Amino acid sequence: MGLKIRLARGGSKKRPYYHVVVADVRSPRDGRFIERLGYWNPMLAKDDATRVNLNQERIQHWLDHGALPTDRVARFMAEAGMMTREARSNPTKGQPGKKAQERVAEKKQKEEDAAAAAAEAAAAPAEAPAEANAE
Repeated sequence: MGLKIRLARGGSKKRPYYHVVVADVRSPRDGRFIERLGYWNPMLAKDDATRVNLNQERIQHWLDHGALPTDRVARFMAEAGMMTREARSNPTKGQPGKKAQERVAEKKQKEEDAAAAAAEAAAAPAEAPAEANAE
């Protein structure tokens, strides 16, 4: 039986409240669980001491029995000093998607073409009178 230490959502609409639970991986998110290990209230300020509460000795017990924490729970455990978790970095997260990049490149190409056409148009009339005077 695979075990996960994960969040189970509670609270009302637009007022989330999560319980940290240990559950079988096959059970639904808010469904059956084995034991409640703590809570997380994201509605509180980040510096509030009661925002996250973990029962560290029970979490350690379940970790010893093979339970794996989800990413969010692992963050909480790292903040509590129960485990080490390397910081993740996704430098491409803030970049626009492929289609948006194509649109930007197309717009830039049109602007360059228009600037080149304007430069040619400005240079062509200056040459025409010089040729007319030569004849």
